[in-house]
Parts: sequence; structure tokens; C-alpha cells
Amino acid sequence: MVRGTSFTPSSCTRLALSVMNPPDELVRLEIPALPAFVGVARTVVAAIATSIPGIDDDRLEDLRIAVSEACTNAVEAHQAVGREQRVVLRCLIEAESLQVRVEDSGNGFDPTTVPRPPVGDPSQLNSERGWGLQLIRALVDDVTFIPTNEGTAVHLSMELR
Repeated sequence: MVRGTSFTPSSCTRLALSVMNPPDELVRLEIPALPAFVGVARTVVAAIATSIPGIDDDRLEDLRIAVSEACTNAVEAHQAVGREQRVVLRCLIEAESLQVRVEDSGNGFDPTTVPRPPVGDPSQLNSERGWGLQLIRALVDDVTFIPTNEGTAVHLSMELR
């Protein structure tokens, strides 16, 4: 990685790499708010996580799924309001954790008002919708939803062991 250098694999994805600059941002990735680019975000985070000691294969898979869910929510937030801004993903290393931040420019939301799917109701088990936030919370060590002027920032934290 080269400090301050930008790498453009295509005109649709911007990837800026930096080496341990404050606050130790490893990667900043901007993707179009399109479902096809969620896999790009997931792959980049997985590549970063495999280069950091302390995240085993099971936890890596958990992080991949959580990033997919957070990015999918961000893409849907953009599409719901017709915004063309990019979803921004940042990977940061802190003292004892890997932080992944997914930032959208949607209308924002209050995660406490999102109903949890009733686990005891068999009719809900076939539904694919409504499980994302619950899944994210179960897969990472900590998740924080922060309203921003532009939308919502989802901070995922995976402790290094």
C-alpha cells in the first residue's frame, strides 16, 4: 500500500489506500449504491481482515455477513430516496479491534423502532426481510448506528483475539 495513492479498478469503484494514518484508517472504499457492489465491499473487508492477526476463519465469515447486511441496508436507503451518492465503507484498526464503518446518504432511521421478527412465529421464519439488524448484532462484537447529516453511519466492531 502507498500512502495517499488512489487505485481505480474501474470507473464505478474508488478505492483509496492509506497506511496507518490517524485514526489508523486502512481502507476507504466508495461504491455505487447498487446491489451488485455489495460483494465488492464484502471482498475488500475480508481481504483486510485476513491481513490482521486476531480474526480466525469463523469470525471472518461473521464479519463478511455483517458487512453484507450493513451495505445492503445502505444501498436500500439510497434507493428509497433516489440518491446517487456512493456508499462509503471504511476499515480502521484500533488498539484491540477492527472497525468497519458503512456510511449512507439515505433518510436515516432509528434502529430502536425497527421491529424484530418474531422468532417464535413459524410464518416469519420464511421471510427474508427484517432480519438484517438482528443478524448484524449477533455476528459482531459491537454495532452502533449513528445518525449523520447525510444519513446513517453503521459502526461494526470485531475484537482482535
